[in-house]
Amino acid sequence: MSILILGGTSDIGGEIARLVAAGEDVVLAARRVNALEGLTAELQALGATSVHPLEFEATDLTSHRAVVQRARELTGSDITLAVVAFGILGDQQRAEEDEHHAVEIATIDYTAQVSMLTVLADELRAQPHTDSAIIAFSSIAGWRARRANYVYGSTKAGLDAFCQGLSDALHGSNVRLITARPGFVIGSMTTGMTPAPMSVYPADVAEAVVQAVRTTPGKTRSSTTLWIPGRLRLLAWVMRLVPRPVWRRMPR
Repeated sequence: MSILILGGTSDIGGEIARLVAAGEDVVLAARRVNALEGLTAELQALGATSVHPLEFEATDLTSHRAVVQRARELTGSDITLAVVAFGILGDQQRAEEDEHHAVEIATIDYTAQVSMLTVLADELRAQPHTDSAIIAFSSIAGWRARRANYVYGSTKAGLDAFCQGLSDALHGSNVRLITARPGFVIGSMTTGMTPAPMSVYPADVAEAVVQAVRTTPGKTRSSTTLWIPGRLRLLAWVMRLVPRPVWRRMPR
């Protein structure tokens, strides 16, 4: 059995790989495969049976199915866990002036995610004798888009809706979808930004989703959505109640 990390250079993707690598065949898919050398060596030291870097360009939508099929060929086994961890935050101010950048954010954070999740659901369901899980990442940013980052937030809102529908479509199959809704993640993507309330680190997100993969009982396994941290659910409820004139002045 094998694990596929799509976005192997991402903070969260790397943390998940570290938690699950022992005794597993791992495929690290990323645009910059040369940047995977350190993580590859680390996973091998942690007991991974094998680690395979794989070139992956998220914006090349026509390559997505071939990437998943190639990952299975590299390990010679079915995929039991697929993590869709690629994405960009983008520059909101630039996106308001440069339509190409706005579309870049939308393509990577929504369109490419929809494409890859669709491919994964189809390919993993075709593994009839293997129970598999897919991990996707929504965000509190998509719960109610803020003026300060509405381009990124809109992609997460759309992705969250897609994941809820995909979860229903996968119900009763051999594949389940774990949708993570973390708060502000303190990592390389948010360097220099002031952390928001209930911020988390990549390791916190990784631990939560891996625990969900490992602790759900066998025959009752089903898709689920995780607020990370759990108390973020209360903040999300409060966010819905803030009057719009106040909300539009909210920071990122």
